[in-house]
Amino acid sequence: MATEAASQTSGMEYHHSTEPVILYEGVTKHFTRGKREIFTALEGISFRVEKGSVTGMVGPDGAGKTTLIRLACGLLFADEGSVRVRGWNVSDHPQQVQSRVGYMPQKFGLYEDLTVQENLDLYGDLHGITGEQLAERTPALMQMTGLGRFMDRLAGRLSGGMKQKLGLACTLLSSPDVLLLDEPTVGVDPLSRRDLWEIIHQLVADQGLSVLVSTSYLDEAERCHRVAVLHHGRLLGEGPPSRVSEAAAGGSWLAEPPASLKLRQLQSRLITSPGIVDATLEGKRVRFVASDHTPWESGILENATCHETSPRFEDGFMVLLRRAAGTGASIPAADGEKTPTVVESSPEVVVEVRDLVRQFGTFYAVKNVNFQVRRGEIFGLLGPNGAGKSTTFRMLCGLLPASSGTLRVAGVDLRHARASARQRMGYVAQKFSLYGQQTVMENLEFFAGAYGLRRERKNRRIQWALDQFELQKHVNLPSGELPGGYKQRLAMACALMHEPEILFLDEPTSGVDPIARREFWYRINGLADGGVTVIVTTHFMEEAEYCDRMVIMLDGEILAEGAPSEIRQLGHGPEGREPTIEDAFIAIVEDFQAAKAREAA
Repeated sequence: MATEAASQTSGMEYHHSTEPVILYEGVTKHFTRGKREIFTALEGISFRVEKGSVTGMVGPDGAGKTTLIRLACGLLFADEGSVRVRGWNVSDHPQQVQSRVGYMPQKFGLYEDLTVQENLDLYGDLHGITGEQLAERTPALMQMTGLGRFMDRLAGRLSGGMKQKLGLACTLLSSPDVLLLDEPTVGVDPLSRRDLWEIIHQLVADQGLSVLVSTSYLDEAERCHRVAVLHHGRLLGEGPPSRVSEAAAGGSWLAEPPASLKLRQLQSRLITSPGIVDATLEGKRVRFVASDHTPWESGILENATCHETSPRFEDGFMVLLRRAAGTGASIPAADGEKTPTVVESSPEVVVEVRDLVRQFGTFYAVKNVNFQVRRGEIFGLLGPNGAGKSTTFRMLCGLLPASSGTLRVAGVDLRHARASARQRMGYVAQKFSLYGQQTVMENLEFFAGAYGLRRERKNRRIQWALDQFELQKHVNLPSGELPGGYKQRLAMACALMHEPEILFLDEPTSGVDPIARREFWYRINGLADGGVTVIVTTHFMEEAEYCDRMVIMLDGEILAEGAPSEIRQLGHGPEGREPTIEDAFIAIVEDFQAAKAREAA
C-alpha cells in the first residue's frame, strides 16, 4: 500500500519519514514442530517501519508477529530475504543492532522478589549502564510511568498494569532508538492500557522513537500510524488504519433486534449465517459485515431495525482474513445446529453472595460484596488489576475460603462443602493450566476420569469434545505445542467434560486472537442459552457486552452493577457517540479514585 504523507493518530500529528528504521525484504522463516514437521512461519514478507512512527502488527495466532519482532532484534535470523535495522543487516551485525534496540517480550522477566529500584539497577547493570547514567535516566522514566511512589515496593506486589510499565521502563533504560513490543497489554485493564499507549506516543513525539508493536486488541491497531495485517505468515495488507477499514466499505451494518430476542442471540445467529463476514455487539445493536444479501433473504433479520454504517478497522481486518481463508463466517454452529435451543431465563438463583469478605492480615481484598446470579445468565466481574475481582472469583470457585459472609453456589454453602460444589462447576483458568507434556487425548481422558466419568459416558463425552471443538487432528499432539486458540478449545472441552451447571471463566481470552475470541463467545452464548450459568472476568470491555449483568469492582468494593445498557449510561462518550462500557468503566474508576484523593486531602 502506498505511503501517506501524514495521518492523524490519537490526536497527534504524524509526519512521515521516507527513511525506514526497520526494513523487511522478502523474509521467509522455517521452523520444525516437534521432531519432524517443518512449517513456514513467514513467507516472503516485505514491509517497513518508518522513523519516528508507531507501526502495529495484527493477525490470528500463528500469523508470524512474534517471529518478525525476534528477527528485528537478532534473536532469530531469516532463512531467505533480509532484515535491516537502522541500515544494518541483522544477520551480519546482530550486536550493533541489539545495542540500539529495546525489546519487551510478551512475558517480560521482572524479578518479583526484588523492588522496583532493584529491578532497574539490575537491568541497568545488564545493559552496561553506569551508576551516573542510571541516576540520570531513572527519574524521567519513573515520572513517565507513574512508578516514582513505588520504588521500594516488591515487583511481585505490583498490579498487572504497573508490572508492564516497569518492564517498559527497564527496556528504555538503554535509551534505544527502536522499541519492539510484543503484546505489551495482554491481561492489562483498560486504564493501564490507555496509560501505556499514552507513554508510547509521548516517546514518539518527544524523542522520535520508532516503535514496532504486535497486539491482539484491534482498537490499539487504530492508534498506530501504520498497520501490517498478517495471516499464516503472509502479509495481507499494510498501510494506515484507514486503508484497512476501506476493505469493508459498503458492507458494514448495525441491527437492533426485536424485544423478543436478546442482543447476543441475534449476534450468534448472524455470525454463523452464510454471507456474513463478522458480527459483534456494539452498544444496544449488533454490528455485522455482510458480503451479500443472505441475512435479509434468510429471514434472520426479520423484525430487526437495520441501517448501514461507516466501516471501522475491525470490519476491514475481518474482511481481509475471511478473503485469505476463502470463506465467509467460519464459526461452526454448535452440534451441527444452525442456532442453539434457547432456554427461557430462569428466576432460580444459583449463585448467592452476601456480605462477602476476604482478609489477608490487616488488608481487606474483598469488602462486604453482595450480588446474585440466576440460572442461564452470563455474569461479568470487571475491574482494574488489583480490584479484588480475582479474589472474589477464586472464592466463588471454591479455590479460596472466605473470611466471612455467605457464599452459596448451586445450593451448596462453599464455606462448609467446597468439594461437593466443585462437581457441579467447570473452570477455565486465565493461563493455560492443562498438562503441557501430555497429548490432547491424554488430557481429555485424565479430566474425564477426575470428574468421575466411566465407560460409555466417558467415551461419549471424549468423542463429543473432539468433534465439538475440532480437536481430532491434534489428538496426539502435546497440548503445550497447540496454537493458542486450540489451547483454549482444549481447556474449554476439559471444563465441560462433566456437563457442569456453572462455568467459571477467568480472563479466558487474554492474549487470544480476534477470530478465536469470536468462536469462544459463540460457544459461551450457546451454553447460556442451554441453561448453563456463566461467570466471567475479562479485560476486553467489548466482551462485557455479552454479559446479561455485571459488576465493576475497585478496592474490593462493588462500584456499579447492572445490565450492559445500564452500565453504559454511567460513561461519557466523545461528542456524537454513545458511551461504551469501556467509557463507563474508566469514568466509574476515575470518579472513585478522585473521591478517595479528596478524602485523603
